[in-house]
Amino acid sequence: MARRGRRPLGGPDTREAILSAARELFADRGYQATTMRAVGARAGVDPALIHHYFGTKDGLLQAALVLPVDPVELLAGVAADPARTGEQVVLRILRLWDDPAVQHRMVGLLRVGLSHPHTVDVLRDMLGRTVLVALVGHAAPDSAPLRAALVGSQIGGLLLGRYLVGVPPLAQASVDELAAAVGPTVQRYLTEPLDLPP
Repeated sequence: MARRGRRPLGGPDTREAILSAARELFADRGYQATTMRAVGARAGVDPALIHHYFGTKDGLLQAALVLPVDPVELLAGVAADPARTGEQVVLRILRLWDDPAVQHRMVGLLRVGLSHPHTVDVLRDMLGRTVLVALVGHAAPDSAPLRAALVGSQIGGLLLGRYLVGVPPLAQASVDELAAAVGPTVQRYLTEPLDLPP
């Protein structure tokens, strides 16, 4: 029998409660100071259940850092109007982040990912396998990985300023205004000559 106050074994709600607790604790305490016992207490489950679902603390971290959407699906069709691909990339990402539920999850993900050198490595690997791969698919073939990384850094800075730091002009601007302002820079990174030194 489950202990009073504890979640029953199994089910997506239990798994999501564990992940939510892990994201909060990783963000608040950092990777090293977060224990499976603390995550279990926050989620209202026995720590053994965390091991059942995720194996190790690294397994829990990797699951906590999974994106809530598939970047390839999010960016599908952005090149329908090639002259506005950059604007469409920014628009879709900002519209996604403006959803309160997604925003809460993504802000937590970034806080977790930047909390410790080990979590930075895990976040960088995850972004490299997901977001940058999706962006490479829309970049000109010359220097496509560099182009994708430049777009990622541009949008990453925008997301950081708007949603994590709350820089007033960025936080107060509409999604359409920001897409119009930042889109041409993203467009340049994706498709226009980079004029790199030989």
